[in-house]
Amino acid sequence: MSKVELFENERASGYDQFVEAWIPNYRYFLDFLPKLFWDSDPSEILVVGCGTGNEIQQLVAKEKKWNVTGIDPSPEMIQQARQKLEGYTNVRLIEALVSDLEVDRKYDAATLLLVLHFLEDNGSKLELLKQIGNRLISGALLVMLDITGDERMIRENLKILRLLLPDDITEEQIDHRLNRIQKELLHVPEDRLAALCVEAGFEAPVRFFQSAIYMGWMTRKK
Repeated sequence: MSKVELFENERASGYDQFVEAWIPNYRYFLDFLPKLFWDSDPSEILVVGCGTGNEIQQLVAKEKKWNVTGIDPSPEMIQQARQKLEGYTNVRLIEALVSDLEVDRKYDAATLLLVLHFLEDNGSKLELLKQIGNRLISGALLVMLDITGDERMIRENLKILRLLLPDDITEEQIDHRLNRIQKELLHVPEDRLAALCVEAGFEAPVRFFQSAIYMGWMTRKK
């Protein structure tokens, strides 16, 4: 697998402010995330790349009493998540990779938000999807959010993203970040993501959300 992307120091401490500023409708996405699970009403949810625990906080703040396991390889992110989720007895936080999780403990739903664009499409994206699938029951829902698109779509959607950013971000910061997104992050076209999901044992994903370069999908383990 590719080198693991760890969030440390300023990247970890400033993560919440960063995603709020750089992902238009991020808070809206999190607010409706629990509704996606209401019909299946899972008892065990796996949150892959849980970061500071933002989506877990949404999942456990509702009236549903779901058990949520969050996993992330970054110790500083897990520490923030522990502080944010202190007092919730239905939350388990693990500093590790998905491959480190016991395979015999199965989950009936999972999320994978803002993770895949850090992994190369050299088998690493596929391997993560397979590792997640190995820990889900048949029919389990997987919700994904990621930077997605072919070269032209990324380029055009970055122009839109620039228009949607808060006014207090400098042009220098914007240029630096947009250049990193376009040239350094490992996003793939939507049809490639769909093919990876199918190869990993999931149904073809359905896109239900888009905000500039960020797209959200739902799929299920076959």
